[in-house]
Amino acid sequence: MRVGPELCFSRLDSDTRMTCKRAVAPHWRIRGGAILILSAAMFLAGCTEKEAVLAAAPEVEIAPVTQQDVPLYTECIASLDGYVNAQIQPQVTGYLMKQNYLEGTVVRKGDILFEIDPRPFEAALQQSKGQQAQAEAQFGKTKLDVARDTPLARASAIPQAQLDNDIQAYEAAQAMVASAKAQVEQAQLNLGFTKVRSLIQGVAGLAKGQIGDLVGPTTILTTVSQVEPIKAYFAISEQQYLKLADRISAVAQGRRRAGEEKILELVLSDGSVYPRRGSVVLADRQIDVKTGTIRMAGAFENPGGILRPGMFGRIRAVTGVAKAALLVPQRSVVEAQGTYSVVVVDANNQASIRPVKTGERVGRLWVITDGVKAGEQVIAEGMQKAKEGAIVRPKQFNSAGQGE
Repeated sequence: MRVGPELCFSRLDSDTRMTCKRAVAPHWRIRGGAILILSAAMFLAGCTEKEAVLAAAPEVEIAPVTQQDVPLYTECIASLDGYVNAQIQPQVTGYLMKQNYLEGTVVRKGDILFEIDPRPFEAALQQSKGQQAQAEAQFGKTKLDVARDTPLARASAIPQAQLDNDIQAYEAAQAMVASAKAQVEQAQLNLGFTKVRSLIQGVAGLAKGQIGDLVGPTTILTTVSQVEPIKAYFAISEQQYLKLADRISAVAQGRRRAGEEKILELVLSDGSVYPRRGSVVLADRQIDVKTGTIRMAGAFENPGGILRPGMFGRIRAVTGVAKAALLVPQRSVVEAQGTYSVVVVDANNQASIRPVKTGERVGRLWVITDGVKAGEQVIAEGMQKAKEGAIVRPKQFNSAGQGE
């Protein structure tokens, strides 16, 4: 019969107990060792299974949810236009004979851009000068008549009516001389107008008139735009305007000089930020009742002429600061049917899709107003591989090597 250790210890005397302990102890050591080996084997098997699951998990790139103060921007679409756009139109009618500028180049104020056939205007000038000479000759004759007849009328040698006629003829001749001089000046102006000059310094556009065209005061030959500085027109909502109203009113009322505070940034169509800041130079007198927006204009220095009229971009202005804002990379946020979500990876490398509420975009980051906490990890690359509750293999996201 097999003797249990409890019976052995309870029924035997001391010497026999010692003998029994020596007999039982090796038996329990063997069983304990077997249990330890079995536990280790199970632990190693579990670790191997976890490593296999992790190795088979998809690889994703994660980024932490950061918390910091960030500036809040008002952003809107802008179109660039010349600070002054001068339409070049001839002031006389005639045939276009010459174009003196290169299209698309900078011209100075007073430069001759086009020439109209001057011959008809030269002839008109000579005719006006001839008429002036006739008027002056007639004026001289009437002056002599008055000088001769005045003493005769006093001596009653001639009727007083004759002297009165002489005086009236003298004054009429004097008026004719003044009129003839004016005609000569007008003819000289018209002759000068055959040389069509630039009204401002700026970039001259394409010529709309061709050599040989009959042009007149209603004809637009080209346009010259002043691009230093250059204007950017944009429209903002009434709510956005109220955030800037104090600064705009200070300029409108003369309490601050226009261009003194440069608060505008210009983002070009290729995504680059123009290196020079601009200032608000005007705001329209009223809110457009149809759109609820007000049209504004900013001015940007443009020394190299890089910016041209007609270009599009985005105007940004700092309107406030968000304290302790939560930020994630923009590429971490998924938009679907007007809702936004991110994929959060917990300490066990398990992915979970979490809806969030978004705020302003700041560079390559996005402000999250609700849905995540600071320090949590969100997937920035490989979100399509991560399913709800799936195990992923994360590595750190390198934001410096990613383009927008």
